Amino acid sequence: MSASNLRNTVEERALAVLRPVVIGLLLLVALVPFYYMVVLSFRPLDSLVQDPGRMWVGLSEIDPATYADVLRSVDAGGQGFASFIRNSLLVAGGTVVLSLLVAVPGAYAVSRLDFFGRRQVSALFLTVYFFPSILLAVPLFVFYTRIGLRGSLVGLLLVYLAQVAAVTIYMLRNYFDTIPVSLEEAAAIDGCSRLQVLRRISLPLALPAVASNALFVFMIAWNEFLFALLFLVEDRDSWTVSLGLSQLAGSIEVPTTTLMAGSVILTLPIVVLFFLAERFLVGGLTAGAEKG
Repeated sequence: MSASNLRNTVEERALAVLRPVVIGLLLLVALVPFYYMVVLSFRPLDSLVQDPGRMWVGLSEIDPATYADVLRSVDAGGQGFASFIRNSLLVAGGTVVLSLLVAVPGAYAVSRLDFFGRRQVSALFLTVYFFPSILLAVPLFVFYTRIGLRGSLVGLLLVYLAQVAAVTIYMLRNYFDTIPVSLEEAAAIDGCSRLQVLRRISLPLALPAVASNALFVFMIAWNEFLFALLFLVEDRDSWTVSLGLSQLAGSIEVPTTTLMAGSVILTLPIVVLFFLAERFLVGGLTAGAEKG
């Protein structure tokens, strides 16, 4: 056996052994903290105090009352997370819809239309992320206070839209570049207008990228904390889930089980959406990696 063949054989056998080991370690790092968080959220407080390190919970110990307490309204003696979830869904869902309404035609225009400064537009979009969020916090706080949008979910939605629209356009534009122009030219010859070409040809082909970007935007809006704290902290009825969870974490009166239940509620929608959109993410996450 030649030296090159021997080396290839050794590398293949080493990879065959290392691959499952690395995958297993990554799964442990990702899943064990979430699993322990779920276990803590279902354990009774007295059992947790006696044995905080136990990694399992018996069926007789499962106590869903913690979730009922977290979701119950403040007036009923709970933490009010049901209203926080509603607020977060409104803001995150609205951000996804509005950002896609702006980004899809914007990305298509940058990809397909010739206009002055077209090459510089993508770079300008990315410059939005050169400025840290904290740099914009004070000006936005003063501006929102003067126009009366502080404490409003609509105002928070507009901030999120301004944050994600540019990068969404940039990401979708790379995907539109991979769609063959010949398909659109054939549709144009058949009498389709530019908007009809976008709606009937380009947009259906771009669904994987649209879905992955929608999930990306939803994750940002769902988990965002700084601007939610800045604009909504004075009005508890308008709090989002991340803001409500931070208040639980900062209170010494809140049991650990309650805090863990709130953490599960914050994390679970993202996990569920990820698995539901997995079919689109497989194609969308690598969209635009190279032009075809």
